[in-house]
Amino acid sequence: MSDLLSVVIPSYNEEGLIPLTSKNLSDILEEADIPYELIFVDDGSVDHTWQQIQDETCHNPAVKGINFSRNFGKEAAIYAGLLYSSGACCVVIDCDLQHPPEKIIEMYHLWQQGYEIVEGVKHSRGDESFAHTFAAKCFYKILSRITEIDMSKASDFKLLDRKAVNALLNMKEKNAFFRALSSWIGFSTTTIEFDVRERTIGESKWSTWSLIKYAASNIASFSSAPMQIVSLLGVIMMILSIILGGVSLYQKAIGIALEGFTTVIIINLFTGSIIMMSLGIIGYYISKIYEEIQGRPKYIVKKTCGKVEDMTKK
Repeated sequence: MSDLLSVVIPSYNEEGLIPLTSKNLSDILEEADIPYELIFVDDGSVDHTWQQIQDETCHNPAVKGINFSRNFGKEAAIYAGLLYSSGACCVVIDCDLQHPPEKIIEMYHLWQQGYEIVEGVKHSRGDESFAHTFAAKCFYKILSRITEIDMSKASDFKLLDRKAVNALLNMKEKNAFFRALSSWIGFSTTTIEFDVRERTIGESKWSTWSLIKYAASNIASFSSAPMQIVSLLGVIMMILSIILGGVSLYQKAIGIALEGFTTVIIINLFTGSIIMMSLGIIGYYISKIYEEIQGRPKYIVKKTCGKVEDMTKK
């Protein structure tokens, strides 16, 4: 169907929300007379999420389900949903309904007007802790600077035309950052604002540590800027060495003994810290290169349900 809308819904331990999300989205899209399919991607949940998805496919023929063999992460779930989608455009939305589903209608109409990407931009972040909000702002500010793409209010909630979807799927990198790459690919883009809602059931699956790892992985996958920090630190150390070396030679020449034992210790500790930090950054990038050359897939699909086309035959 030329105007079919595919809604990709990554899900991890959301057994209580699957029926509610499915009904909410179905009611809104059917009322707006928009042809649709709902693609739930179970990212290796350890509760009854997959059973709930299977039940929904029995109640609603527009629902499809994809089940991973283990937890591969939200990025992998998004790409799997896009790969198995068959619509002329796709919307990615969180299963927890913190992204307002009624905004999909506005996105769809903007797509009909000719826009190929409709970005959901956060007007407010909802009831988040100060630490979480501060950390998120710092991460996106850094990412915006190094990528030259405004990520300050970015989200995964967006609509993509089929051409944009295909462009993303043609990128074979394993550590793909959907939120940034969907902006990087270009195409005719517009934005809509939304307020992040509170979860109706359950708690967020993102811990502070998982968010830190997510941020580090995405910065490394989308930019080599941290590698340039190593070069900058090397230049700073070289300048300091020249200055201190010049001071030492001058004092030697005029016969003044350099007593700076403490200074030497501090310089050695500072130099050692810079070297170890630089090796850590380089090692992290090497590990990412290692992951890429292994050629392992982003995810492994264990089961599917509903009217899902066998992608292995494509």
